[in-house]
Amino acid sequence: MSYAAPYIESEELVAVIRDKTKIPGKDYVVIDVRDKDFYGGNIPGAINVPAHHLIDKGNELIEKYKDVPQVYFHCALSQQRGPKAARIYKEMRHLTGVQGVQEVNVLRGGFDGWHARYCKEKDLIENYVPSVWGIFEDDDKKEEEDNPYLAGIPKRQ
Repeated sequence: MSYAAPYIESEELVAVIRDKTKIPGKDYVVIDVRDKDFYGGNIPGAINVPAHHLIDKGNELIEKYKDVPQVYFHCALSQQRGPKAARIYKEMRHLTGVQGVQEVNVLRGGFDGWHARYCKEKDLIENYVPSVWGIFEDDDKKEEEDNPYLAGIPKRQ
């Protein structure tokens, strides 16, 4: 039996998140396995369980979310930590004998891909810190507005 979790495209998760009839933690759960790279933004409602803590917290996650039909894992790129965490979760769930249908998937492109597509959509990113991503446009505009030394100087076009 293979425990590898299939990939899903970001549009599928967007549809779930924007579906007001779906409740995070009840109808679906997003598990973000990034570590220090979690800072700077996350998918709304995602729970952060760094990949190196998954073995220790696996039974707790399985118990808490055993009745949730959809579980989505991701890391920064969903190339290593995300898929491995999803596989470990599925194996642990099987070994603990938890019954019930639960679909476990990996978000293709991870949070980096998510950020690239949805960074301007406020309903799809929480705890967003643009400067972490090298985005300083808003900071520059604010500085220009607040800087008394620039008063009277025409703004850049």
